[in-house]
Amino acid sequence: MKSLVLVAVFGLTFSSAALADQPFTYSFDGSFEDATFAVESAIVGEGLVIDSVSHVGAMLNRTAADVGSEETIFKNADIFLFCSALISRQVMEKDPMNIVHCPYGIFVMETDEGVTIGHKDYPDGSMQAVENLMQQIVAEAIGN
Repeated sequence: MKSLVLVAVFGLTFSSAALADQPFTYSFDGSFEDATFAVESAIVGEGLVIDSVSHVGAMLNRTAADVGSEETIFKNADIFLFCSALISRQVMEKDPMNIVHCPYGIFVMETDEGVTIGHKDYPDGSMQAVENLMQQIVAEAIGN
């Protein structure tokens, strides 16, 4: 009986954690290139500097055969990594462990279903300012 209770508790914990990790996603009406330009422009338009762009899609396509796969996951996929000195200071003054969320990332991916822009769902509370910034940037990128 004790084992059954532990399995149930761990199952609920895992299910809750898995649900909390679902990203915010937004369809983009346009090409991958237009979406990446829109995201880059929206980030820079906020006065932020893009630290790097991770070309995840190209890496996965390039290394598929090396890891024994023939599956194409993305036609294209990039992640824009950046930080905001002002907002990072705010959230880390509230909780220094918020460092684990920096830098922040907005992804653009293209699959057979189309182009999607998104970002992770940050924890409620002290990270709300970051989530607000991410939603503002994405809204600008998708034209809202």
